[in-house]
Amino acid sequence: MGTQLPALPDVATAQLVGFVLVVARVGGIFVFAPVFSSRLVPARVKVLLALAISLALTPIATGKQQVPSETIDIATVLVKEIAVGLGFALAIGMLAAAIQMGASLLDTLIGFSFGSLVDPLTNVQSSVLAQVYAMVASVVFVITGGDHLVIQGLARSYELIPLDAVPDMSALASLVTTGLASISLIGIEIAAPVVIALVLTDAAFGIVSRVAPQMNVYFVGLPAKILAGSPSPAPRCRSWRSTSKTSSAPPSCARSRPSRDEPRKAQRRRLDGAAQ
Repeated sequence: MGTQLPALPDVATAQLVGFVLVVARVGGIFVFAPVFSSRLVPARVKVLLALAISLALTPIATGKQQVPSETIDIATVLVKEIAVGLGFALAIGMLAAAIQMGASLLDTLIGFSFGSLVDPLTNVQSSVLAQVYAMVASVVFVITGGDHLVIQGLARSYELIPLDAVPDMSALASLVTTGLASISLIGIEIAAPVVIALVLTDAAFGIVSRVAPQMNVYFVGLPAKILAGSPSPAPRCRSWRSTSKTSSAPPSCARSRPSRDEPRKAQRRRLDGAAQ
């Protein structure tokens, strides 16, 4: 005669169901949100982070809410939580997509799009500036505390959309449509200053090609476009020019710049050594 295992108490069952529902909402940020969805983060680490964040948010989500107990109700709420989590993460991922879109536009104008590499963050083919912009945006996102704001936003979302509430699907669909439509606009706004500089560079080389048709404008213009579309390097020490009697070169430049008398002193030392 088999023994029947005792059923879990109702409180523990409610907490377990609430934890699963929170995991469904938190899991969305590991799909679309920048940094959290990076391919550089191993899958096991993502699972552990999702479980840890969900464990911390479970008391907030189930504190004053009625957790469903029926199977059909649990399945319905689970689908809703997945949709809310994906929508929350999609709103953050749209900004990262806009940055990559603007960088891809610059790559096309400069000519970097001829050679594409595998982006380590997304594991897809992307050009040079797209990878640079994505990495810089990820660093800025972490330095400014964006990862903390994402977790705080998830906690705040349970006040706006509790477990037993259903969001307005029409408003959610309108938000997604508006966000997707604004990706191109945000990307162009990010890349607009460099785009203007590249357009002026192309116009200048167009004039040069009419004045000197024998010049190969493509090979001459490509380095100039790279210089116009890339961050300008720091001024070198030998380009330093003193504009007044009181001004002087920076200490680093003064140390790195050789003195005019050093060759003469070295020659004198060699002659003295030979005489001795």
